[in-house]
Amino acid sequence: MESYLLEQIIGSKGPLAGAKIKSITAVNGGSIHNAWRLNLNDNEKIFAKTTSIENFEMLQFEEIGLNTLSKYADKSLISLPVPICLQKLETHSILIMPWVNFSNGNKVNLGKGLALVHKTTSESSVGTFGWETNGFIGLGPQTGGWETNWGECFTSLRLIPQIKIAEKWGLKLIELTKLLTKIKSFLNRHNPSPSLVHGDLWQGNAGIDESGLGVIFDPAIWWADREVDIAMTKMFGGFSKEFYLGYEEVWPLPKLWMQRVDIYNLYHLLNHANIFGGIYPNQCIESIKKLNLVLKD
Repeated sequence: MESYLLEQIIGSKGPLAGAKIKSITAVNGGSIHNAWRLNLNDNEKIFAKTTSIENFEMLQFEEIGLNTLSKYADKSLISLPVPICLQKLETHSILIMPWVNFSNGNKVNLGKGLALVHKTTSESSVGTFGWETNGFIGLGPQTGGWETNWGECFTSLRLIPQIKIAEKWGLKLIELTKLLTKIKSFLNRHNPSPSLVHGDLWQGNAGIDESGLGVIFDPAIWWADREVDIAMTKMFGGFSKEFYLGYEEVWPLPKLWMQRVDIYNLYHLLNHANIFGGIYPNQCIESIKKLNLVLKD
C-alpha cells in the first residue's frame, strides 16, 4: 500500500483515524479493486478494499448488498462481512470490513444458509423482480428497475443491456429478437416467486470460515428467481455436492431447474465477454446457438 494512501486512512479524517497498524498484506484475487489485510496493534484484523474515487458507487452497491443480505441470513448457518465503513478519501474510495479466516470445511451450511435466505425473502417479497437503482456486476453495469413479469425482467433488465454492449464485438440485438421472445415466454411459464439473490455467486465469492459457517461476499443483489444463484454456482469450477445437498434439504429445487441454467448463465457470459473479451465472446455465441435449438417457438 502506498504511503500516501495509508496516511489518508489513519489520518484525522480517515476511517481508522489514529489507529496503529502493525502490518499490511496485499490480498490477491480481485480483478477490479485492490484489497488489503490490516493487522492493528491490538491484534484486530480488518479487510480493506480500495479503488478510485470514480468507482465509489461500486463499493457503495457492494455495501448495500452485504447489509441487505445480512438482514435475512441465519447467523447459525451463514455469515457476511458486514461493512464497518465506506468512505471517500482524497485520492481513493475505501470499504472496510471484518477480516474472515477461511477454511476448507464442508459447504453444507453454505447451501442451507443460502436456501434459507432465498426461502425467507421469497415469503416476504412484494412480488416484483429487479432492484431500485442501477448497480454493478463486477465491472459491468446492472440495470435497475422493477417488473412484475419474470420473463420481461430477465430479458429487458439483464440480457438486453448486455447484448447492446456486446454489439461492439459482434452481436446484433435485432438478430436476437426472436430468441429473446422465446426466453421471455419460457421463463413466464416457469413463473417463480421473487427471492433476494446474491447475484454473482461463483466459488470466488463464497467459502467456509474456520467455525464452519458459510460465507458469501461481493454480491450483486437483486430480486430474482432463486435459480439464478444456483445456475451461477455451476460456472467457473462449480461448488461441492455438499453445498447442493444442504440447499435441497432446506428448499428443494424444481425438478426441471437445469433447463434454465444456460439461460441464466448467458447473462454472466455476456458480462464477462463485455469486460474481459478473450474466450467469452465465443462462449456467448455457442450458448446462443444452443438456446435457439432447445427453446421452442
